[in-house]
Amino acid sequence: MNQELFALAQQDLAALEAELLSVVDSPVDLVHKISDHLVQAGGKRLRPALYFLCARSSGGQPATMMPLATAIEMIHMATLVHDDVVDSSNTRRGRPTANSLWGNQMSVLTGDYLFAKAFALIATQVNQNMLRVLADVICAMCEGEIIQNQFIFQLDQSEQEYYARIAKKTADFIAASCELGALSAGLTEEATNGMRQYGYALGMAFQITDDILDVTASSAQIGKPAGNDLRQGIITLPVLRALTVAEERDSLRSLLEQKVVLNDEEVRQALDIVHASDGVAYAYAKVDAYLQQAKEVLPDCLKENFRETFCQVADFVNLRKC
Repeated sequence: MNQELFALAQQDLAALEAELLSVVDSPVDLVHKISDHLVQAGGKRLRPALYFLCARSSGGQPATMMPLATAIEMIHMATLVHDDVVDSSNTRRGRPTANSLWGNQMSVLTGDYLFAKAFALIATQVNQNMLRVLADVICAMCEGEIIQNQFIFQLDQSEQEYYARIAKKTADFIAASCELGALSAGLTEEATNGMRQYGYALGMAFQITDDILDVTASSAQIGKPAGNDLRQGIITLPVLRALTVAEERDSLRSLLEQKVVLNDEEVRQALDIVHASDGVAYAYAKVDAYLQQAKEVLPDCLKENFRETFCQVADFVNLRKC
């Protein structure tokens, strides 16, 4: 994520990096190595960045700000570690995944360690409502992964089923990050709900864009194999649309209904069919609609510089290439 967008939280994000390295430290050498590898891999830090912006939107610096932001990013890191094990991924952000270096067992246990560390960090510093928000979103993400696994190579799923899945996998967590920031800032219930809705719409757009990039970007651009979702039978919105309207939709269906991981040639054939349809344009139209919704629900109480930043973040999501 372009850090210029988060100039209002730049110092907070810089401090977050040091805090992450400190918090994941462990006297167990292997836990320390794996956790340090995950932090050093970096990432967009989108969730804590949005949290920081929301937390500072009332002009203060809440005491819970850094612990909560750190916990949010650690939970995100833990889910990525588990995702890579489930997906048998070898690279993420152009770097080797933990499971490719240390194996599935160590990676899963390290993910569990990060979850526990995140809650230990904030257990005595936040109220019950904040803990509930975090616990609920972890449950939702787990449900989203289970639903995704159930729908592998399922070609007759509806768009609504797709949206429900990506909401649980991605949008709910981004929404929770904004909600927690608004709660930290002491915003009104109405304003807090508006920030949550903003995060949800932004998260939906963000995940649909990710799904578009899987079928349009190169491996070098996205830091993992292109067409990886398609290869594994994860039916994303551009593919779902192509299965409905593409001239060669029967050929695409034949490729995917084998219910086995696709080889490189099969992935290429499938991508060609998706690109020949309006699947990508259709998905981008949905991104535009969600981002417009995100801007419209921003609460009126926001200062102009914060409102402008939130709108710029939405615009950036629409321009993402990686």
